[in-house]
Amino acid sequence: MLNNNILPVEVVFHPSWWFKHTGITFDEDFFFHPAKRVEAERKMELILYERFGKYGLGENHDKDMPVIGAVHNAAGYLLSGMMGCKLEFHESTPPEVIVANREELAIDSEKVFHSVSFKRFEQLCGSLKAKYGYLAGDVNWGGVLNTALDLRGQMIFMDMFDKPNAVKDYFQKIAKVTERFAKGIEKETGTSSIAVNRIVRHFSKPVFLHSECSVTMISREQYDEFLLPIDLEWSKNNRPYGIHFCGNDPDRFAASFAKLPHLDFLDVGWGGNLKILRQHLPNTFLNIRLSPVEIVKQTPEQIRTAINSLISDSGNPFLTGVCCINMDDKVSDAQVGAIFETIFELRKQYLKPRH
Repeated sequence: MLNNNILPVEVVFHPSWWFKHTGITFDEDFFFHPAKRVEAERKMELILYERFGKYGLGENHDKDMPVIGAVHNAAGYLLSGMMGCKLEFHESTPPEVIVANREELAIDSEKVFHSVSFKRFEQLCGSLKAKYGYLAGDVNWGGVLNTALDLRGQMIFMDMFDKPNAVKDYFQKIAKVTERFAKGIEKETGTSSIAVNRIVRHFSKPVFLHSECSVTMISREQYDEFLLPIDLEWSKNNRPYGIHFCGNDPDRFAASFAKLPHLDFLDVGWGGNLKILRQHLPNTFLNIRLSPVEIVKQTPEQIRTAINSLISDSGNPFLTGVCCINMDDKVSDAQVGAIFETIFELRKQYLKPRH
């Protein structure tokens, strides 16, 4: 399933890091202007190559590539914008989705693909393809509950109690729009989820990675009732299938995730119990998410110790990866280097011939 090395490793920096070290601003042009898209991605690749090239980062620093989405960021915004949420752009943060607080649980699926946000994205893709002849990258497509929260706000949790059948129908409509959007991109670029987590670049086939950031806010019973049916369907039809869970309690849902016929990939939020997850998911690739908040407080040696412990807990280094997403401008190069150096050393240990 993996293209090359065991223990794939990736880092993603928060826009504040990029703004401080490169002056890149995350205004609307960064996301929607064709020339700025290509220029910004090449600049990001070059900075990564200059600072961390010895770890394999920035391999495309000398290329202009028609990357349609910000694959060096972690930001789910476009689908919410397409469905009617207002988007605000800032120089050193990801796009901000303004909660729409809709009164009704209703979505016009066709209207979504005629929205201003989608038309701008469509124009971006058209301009890039006309110039380069192909498209690359993808766009973070959020997730069903994440999007529902953007549209309905916190009232979606009350709706689960007051009108469960309407919520199930609403989630199914969001899921259909989401799948149409993500699979449409994959058809053009060959990927759908690098912008969700760059670690999926290391897989031989494109991982369909469903973001479930907000599932940490509901009970396991609610997950089973409202979201598991969607994951069941997607896991049958979109292989490899993955769930992105950045909360600190993915193990709380381990028994539910084990009901999926195929869960090829699971993003394990910082604090998640890897031993419990491995017991329930012996054949799932577990991607360990290091905490970007903790990293800046740790010495390189502490980082090494933490990574070693977590990979041991994962139970199978051949079905394990490591990432740290959204490290801000306070992280040092030495702390970033410690992540890669630890992984490189572990690869040698696990691949060493045994007599």
